[in-house]
Amino acid sequence: MGRIIAVANQKGGVGKTTSSINLAACLAEKGKRVLSIDIDPQGNTTSGLGIDKNNLENTVYELFLDECTFEECIRPSIMESLWVIPSNVNLSGAEIELVSMENKEYLLKNKLDAEKENYDFIIIDCPPSLNLLTVNAMTAADTVLVPIQCEYYALEGLTQLIHTIGLIKKRLNPRLEIEGVVFTMYDARTNLSLQVVETVKQNLNQKIYKTIIPRNIRLAEAPSYGMPIILYDSKSTGAEAYRFLAEEVIEKEEENQWL
Repeated sequence: MGRIIAVANQKGGVGKTTSSINLAACLAEKGKRVLSIDIDPQGNTTSGLGIDKNNLENTVYELFLDECTFEECIRPSIMESLWVIPSNVNLSGAEIELVSMENKEYLLKNKLDAEKENYDFIIIDCPPSLNLLTVNAMTAADTVLVPIQCEYYALEGLTQLIHTIGLIKKRLNPRLEIEGVVFTMYDARTNLSLQVVETVKQNLNQKIYKTIIPRNIRLAEAPSYGMPIILYDSKSTGAEAYRFLAEEVIEKEEENQWL
């Protein structure tokens, strides 16, 4: 049965979508069957996996509203063994329509319950806010992966995110756990990046991945070509880092325990 990981941080620009795209791609490269679900109205995970987000008949928006089936919504990505439920700007108005629906926090979970056994991993890219879409992702997920940028305000908002995860665990999804924290945009040349990592380790009572994602120009370029980093530049430091992250995720799955 597929393990569902929501990638979330309400702070923008932390490498959330980059991590969603490249973790999914690296898991697929290792032979896992992976479904990537884009519930960010910006649709960057969709385009980053080679799908034209502006030319879609069915997206996660139509899926939420029961205007299409799961099978009608799912799309093959640029990689073998990796499929996508896409998103685009239409999703930006979804919250207004969803708020009056019955069991609105469980819409995504109800769609996935019958499908998750077809995949080894389901990676959900959340919007950069703690809204109803993010709540749906966390209600459906087994764990939440939290990317944190190696910069001065790294901990800003993290307390609120952890509090929200705790509330969802208590009220909506008792099995939800924090998968762990992943440091992104690490610059080995600066003392600041090192200080941020050490500060988080000392002050955050959460699980932290060993893999640290470096600041890497090839990683930043890849989405504009509609490719994950392992296709755009397979030997770059960014590609190697996400391969290591995927290995850590798989190891924990095989041990049948969360980080």
